[in-house]
Amino acid sequence: MPRAVVTGAAGFLGSHLSERLIDEGWEVVGVDSLITGRLETVSHLPTDRFSFMECDVAQRLEVPGSVDWVMHLAALASPVDYLRNPIESLEVGAEGTFRALDLARAKGASLLLASTSEVYGDPKVHPQPETYWGNVNPVGPRSVYDEAKRYSEALVMAYRRVHNTPIRIARIFNTFGPRMRAEDGRAVPTFIRQGLRSEAITVHGDGSQTRSLCFVEDLIEGLWRLLVSDLQEPVNLGNPEETTVADLARLVRSLIGGRSDIVFVDRPEDDPQVRRPDISLARARLAWEPKVPLAEGLKITIEWARAAWAPRDASSLHYIT
Repeated sequence: MPRAVVTGAAGFLGSHLSERLIDEGWEVVGVDSLITGRLETVSHLPTDRFSFMECDVAQRLEVPGSVDWVMHLAALASPVDYLRNPIESLEVGAEGTFRALDLARAKGASLLLASTSEVYGDPKVHPQPETYWGNVNPVGPRSVYDEAKRYSEALVMAYRRVHNTPIRIARIFNTFGPRMRAEDGRAVPTFIRQGLRSEAITVHGDGSQTRSLCFVEDLIEGLWRLLVSDLQEPVNLGNPEETTVADLARLVRSLIGGRSDIVFVDRPEDDPQVRRPDISLARARLAWEPKVPLAEGLKITIEWARAAWAPRDASSLHYIT
């Protein structure tokens, strides 16, 4: 039975990846500081296959027994979280990645890094291939997340070159689905939360900026295929179909069936104007591409949110992941 350590296991993607690994017959040790993760996301996992450690990977990461894979998903991925906790975001990208790599090296294990499309910044090349070096403001407010992930990638590649550590790097584009926090701050959960409450749906800027949204089920399939491949270079995982943020807001409102107004507010600093992955590498090397249409994925997410968020008042919505 393969045994994996998943950092950030109680978060959105970490919980879904842990579930998939268990379904594939693996044992999982989940690690999470619970700064943004919630135990409810992993409480359904079988205790004979899943164990949990509350631990800040930027401070320590010690796991007894054999380990085949270390999967480093710990991060403050939402703008709300990394802008509120900028130093912690840098620490998990730097010290956390060091500790994940040192654990993998000590155990003779492979390492998967969950990187991000944010390494491309506000891109001047569109769509973005893995060969594009990006356009990141190194001192802007978003840099604490963008540069943390760029540093993580450099560190992982250095361990591969110096220590021959087997690695995988997934550059994950915008992903959505059940288990996102209502107060996550990203567009999909924000629009759904506002629509379900019949509040105004707030769109940054004029809404012409684009995003490419991948349903979580498709993203996890991509991560699985990357794990079982021999691809040891960064690979984009995301949906190449692009939509404007304004159109996304209108679609969410339509699917909810509400009458929320759509209002336009100031855009955050360094907010990317476009975002769309070139997934040619994933198609060729992983035989992977997204299957779930945006509207279908949103319907699933909305129905989950109705059940998960509606019974709680606004003061406790942050408790849902």
